Amino acid sequence: MNKTVNQKAWFLILPVLLLVAFSAVIPLMTVVNYAFQDTFGNNKFFWAGLDWFRDMLESERMWDALGRQIAFSSIILAIEIPLGVFVALNMPKRGFWASLCLVLMSLPLLIPWNVVGTIWQIFGRVDIGLLGYTLDALGIDYNYTQGFYAAWATIIVMDVWHWTSLVALLAYAGLQSIPDAYYQAAKIDQASRWKVFRFIELPKMMGVLMIAILLRFMDSFMIYTEPFVVTGGGPGNSTTLLSIDLVKMALGQFDLGPAAAFSIMYYLVILLISYVFYTVMTNLDKREDS
Repeated sequence: MNKTVNQKAWFLILPVLLLVAFSAVIPLMTVVNYAFQDTFGNNKFFWAGLDWFRDMLESERMWDALGRQIAFSSIILAIEIPLGVFVALNMPKRGFWASLCLVLMSLPLLIPWNVVGTIWQIFGRVDIGLLGYTLDALGIDYNYTQGFYAAWATIIVMDVWHWTSLVALLAYAGLQSIPDAYYQAAKIDQASRWKVFRFIELPKMMGVLMIAILLRFMDSFMIYTEPFVVTGGGPGNSTTLLSIDLVKMALGQFDLGPAAAFSIMYYLVILLISYVFYTVMTNLDKREDS
């Protein structure tokens, strides 16, 4: 007996497909067009082939920015993932205090990125900022506009403050899905707190932690607004991450060809590393299940 397949559901997602095509595919085609051509104005283009990609691969500027970006993302993941899990483990599981903690943890996620940068830009100022004034009063030389370590510490602490809540909420959701029978069995076996975490809680959180790692990596690797508002990429180029360097190249210098090639390579790096993260975490998850 042949079944009739209803294809009307495609009409429901057609507006979404058109929106994605307009907002993503068409701009991507424009970027690809600039990446393989050169222009001298008057809307006249000349074929450049792979010259821009070759120039970017030989550019110390791009490799320096990539090194800073990898360092920033690595530090962010090394801090936010364990800290988020620790916070989730110590949050109340039920009742009024659990609801209050969830609301408080969600508040930093509701603040727009440019506002976060402005908050920390003022917060870290020595003359009017609470953080900067306090550190200066304690005799600590802190100036994120002139000091390399102060600038890096500021943008790292800012990102940790802004996004650790996301990791904590995802980990908390994973903990809430664990049946009470698991804890009762561990109590009967007199399992230690570490063993409960290692063999019960961590495996059950692995799925949401994989999502958290992927989200935080991709977001930290593409971060632009917050560090740009706070430091502008300075002092010097010490906090000029890939996104900031790309914007300077495209808008500041108006080098559209190199910037287009840079952005495509930037996208491929994010795609490749995200795929590696996903593959590793998926294999770990399968190994835990087996």
